[in-house]
Amino acid sequence: MAGAGRVWRVGALPLPPAWRLRAPGRAFGGAAGRGGGGGRLVLGAAFALGGSAGLCLAARQRLREHSAAELPAGSLQLTLYQYKTCPFCSKVRAFLDYHGLPYKIVEVNPIMRKEIKFSSYRKVPILLANAGSPLQLNDSSVIISAIKTYLVSRRNSLEEIVSFYPAVKTVTEQGKEVLEYENKYWLMLDEKETKRVYPVKEVRVEEMKWRKWADDWLVHLISPNVYRTPKEALASFDYIVREGKFGTLEGLFAKYVGAVAMFFVSKRLKKRHQLRDDVREDLYEAVNEWVKAVGKNRLFMGGNQPNLADLAVYGVLRVMEGLEAFDDMMVHTKIQPWYQRMEEVIEKTGVAI
Repeated sequence: MAGAGRVWRVGALPLPPAWRLRAPGRAFGGAAGRGGGGGRLVLGAAFALGGSAGLCLAARQRLREHSAAELPAGSLQLTLYQYKTCPFCSKVRAFLDYHGLPYKIVEVNPIMRKEIKFSSYRKVPILLANAGSPLQLNDSSVIISAIKTYLVSRRNSLEEIVSFYPAVKTVTEQGKEVLEYENKYWLMLDEKETKRVYPVKEVRVEEMKWRKWADDWLVHLISPNVYRTPKEALASFDYIVREGKFGTLEGLFAKYVGAVAMFFVSKRLKKRHQLRDDVREDLYEAVNEWVKAVGKNRLFMGGNQPNLADLAVYGVLRVMEGLEAFDDMMVHTKIQPWYQRMEEVIEKTGVAI
């Protein structure tokens, strides 16, 4: 895990050394593609690092008996199925780590996805949770809201809490049918609990606004920036293959063919999201917008401790660690102090709610 004492150099200050991987891992993208042969392999690798919104939309379902057996009875037993390079998975890990919740990680092969063959839902993150009865939760924001609600309020079972986030079918602008979730940014608390977590109404509204911003805007900036040039695309796929779960031949094919494919895909993403010719400028602007929202008088948006918006933004941004886009962001924006504070506080697990 990255050390609290790391510094970046701007001008006379030293640039950071290569970022060490965290246990348990980092993240970038969504679900593997559904094509066949080489196309499926490339898409699987690409989406493992992708960052396009909608790739990790989720569905909830009761676990089958063979899946439930993996989670022994206890107060809260958790298993996270993930890609290391998925920003949505990274958000969930940041949340679990900050709250000191032990959990098991299962790294999913983005091509075959045999690790999640028990699930009819074929994307990540998937969280298997046992708090008296086994459940499967998907969608990073639903996972975080449901588990946070459970930690704050033990009045309801986790199963009942998850039922407050019903799935609804929607159609995207491209005509694709997807599942979305009502109330995904809300904590389901009573009046007393709400006042304890959110002393004033504005605090809750602000947290929800920026959690949604992280999902709807910030995550869209990842792919165009990490695949911005052929060199960066190759470096990104080298990272995906090195940190993901690939066979030797899969990895070689994904690295070189995938880098070329995603370089061109990133251009389409830039057009789709109406980004500037130099997508770094959009990244810098978004990051500085976040820093401005946190303000100079707070350590975090949550005050002295991170709230769910802090954890979401940090989870998305840290997937770029070790890549050129991340180093550029640290040098050319004002994110460094907040980011370092986030690293330090998450390393100190077991923070009280």
